[in-house]
This record gives sequence, C-alpha cells and structure tokens, in this order.
Amino acid sequence: QVQLVESGGGLVQPGGSLRLSCAASGINFRLYDMAWYRQAPGKQRELVAVMRSGGTVTYADSVKGRFTISRDNPKNTMYLQMSSLKPEDTAVYECTFVFGTQRYWGQGTQVTVSS
Repeated sequence: QVQLVESGGGLVQPGGSLRLSCAASGINFRLYDMAWYRQAPGKQRELVAVMRSGGTVTYADSVKGRFTISRDNPKNTMYLQMSSLKPEDTAVYECTFVFGTQRYWGQGTQVTVSS
C-alpha cells in the first residue's frame, strides 16, 4: 500500500524556520521524483519544489533562496527546510509523487506564519 505522511508543520513567527518531513511507504522511494506543493485558503495549489530521483531540484520563484528540498533515500523520507518564513507562506503543505498513472498525495501539514 502506497502511503505518504507529512509532519513538521506548525505556527511560526515571520522570519522563523520549520522543517517538514514526508515519509513514504509502499514504494521504491529512490526511483521517483518527489515534490512539495502548497495550498493557501482561497488559492490554487501551487508547486513549491521538486527533487528528482537523480538529485536535480527546481524551486518556485517565491521560495528560492529560502527553502531547501532534500531526500534521504534509505529512510524513504523527503524534507523541506523552510527559512525566512513570511506570512504569505501560510498554507497546507503536501508531498506528492506519480506512481504509474496515479498521483499520490499525503494528508498535508499546516504551516502558519504569523506574529
């Protein structure tokens, strides 16, 4: 059974940091491109960062220089280190990948940036 479980969200002040984790099970994790998306209230879901199986990464312009995506293949886990957080980073963050013809999503973790 394929499963993604995010953790690490919470309430943080502007300028603060958080690290999100995405634990995968039921797949040969190292073979897949993995991504983080986020969705703020009233807005469309948007891509935050992608880390491909080969190690290359892509970031949304809005998070470049502040967020870092990484993965630990032996632990089947992906991370998103978020720094210099802004109120506009407030959203539900979800990890995802495509397996065959199906895209899988975790349940999401809430990140709230507020003073």
